[in-house]
Amino acid sequence: MTRMASASQIDQLADRLERLLVRYEELQRTNALLSQQVEALTQERDSLKSRLAAARSRVDALLERLPDLHA
Repeated sequence: MTRMASASQIDQLADRLERLLVRYEELQRTNALLSQQVEALTQERDSLKSRLAAARSRVDALLERLPDLHA
């Protein structure tokens, strides 16, 4: 009887281990996708920051060209 209980416990552990491995693989895939999204968003943010800096520079240059209204 002990041998049957042991075999049953081993089967349960094997099933649980299999489920854990499947879950682990799912989490690895999810993590890879999230890493790709972070990279894409980081590049988009950097591009937007660069465009904002260029726009600020153009506005500053235009402001410099305006006549001084307080003179």
